[in-house]
Amino acid sequence: MMNMTETVKQLIIINVIFFVGSMFVPAAGEFLSLFYFENPNFKVWQPLTHMFMHGGIMHIFFNMFALFSFGSALEQFWGGKKFIFFYISCGLGAALLHSAVNYFSFHHGLDVLIENGFKQNEILAVMSEGKYDTRWQELLGENGLIGFVQSYMTPAVGASGAIYGLLVAFAFMFPNAELALMFIPVPVKAKYFVPGLLVLDLYLGLTGKSIFGGASGIAHFAHIGGAIIGFIMMWYWKRNQFNQNRWD
Repeated sequence: MMNMTETVKQLIIINVIFFVGSMFVPAAGEFLSLFYFENPNFKVWQPLTHMFMHGGIMHIFFNMFALFSFGSALEQFWGGKKFIFFYISCGLGAALLHSAVNYFSFHHGLDVLIENGFKQNEILAVMSEGKYDTRWQELLGENGLIGFVQSYMTPAVGASGAIYGLLVAFAFMFPNAELALMFIPVPVKAKYFVPGLLVLDLYLGLTGKSIFGGASGIAHFAHIGGAIIGFIMMWYWKRNQFNQNRWD
C-alpha cells in the first residue's frame, strides 16, 4: 500500500481540524463556507476556506480517502510545492464555476420575478432572512424556485472540487491504472472512469437529478470546475514538460 506523502498528510490534518472545530463552533460554517458572492454572508476568504469544510462524517471520509489515494501518487512525482499549487488552484476553479452557475441561476429567477411586478429590494430583503415568497413558485416553477433559492442561500463546502482536479491529473499520468471501485464489480481503467464520472456529474448538474433520488445537495458544477482547471494545468504542463526550471 502506498505511503501517505507529507503534503497530503498535512492537508488531511487541516481538514480534520476544520471538521472537528466546526462541530464545537457551529458559527464557523457561516464564516468559512462558500456563500454566493452577492449574499451578505459572503467573505473574500471563502473560496479558499470552503475546501476545508465538510458537511458530515461520510463527506469528509470519502474526500480524504480520495486525497490520500490519488494525491499521494501525484505528490511523489511532483513534489510538495507543485502538488499544493495544483490542489489549491483546482479548489479555486471549483469555487469560480460554482459561483458563476449560481449567478446565472439566481439572476434568471430574479429577472422573471421583477418582470412580473416584484421589486428587487423586497426580494433580497426576504431572502436575506433565509425565507422566500410562496408566490414565486407560480412564476418560476418548483424546480426553478429551488434553484433560485439554493443558489443564493445554500453555501458550498468540501474538497471535492480539488479532488476532481486530482482525478483528472491521475488519469493524465496513469491512464491505464485500474481502479477497484466499491459499486463496480470489475476494475476500471482511470482513462475510462474519470471521463465517465465527469459526464455523470455534468448530466446531474444540468438536470438537477440525483442518482439516489430526491434533491442531491451536491455542487456538481464545483466538481466540473475543479476538473476543468486540472485538465488545463495538466495540458499546459505536458506541453511544457521539458521546462525543468519552473519549480526550482
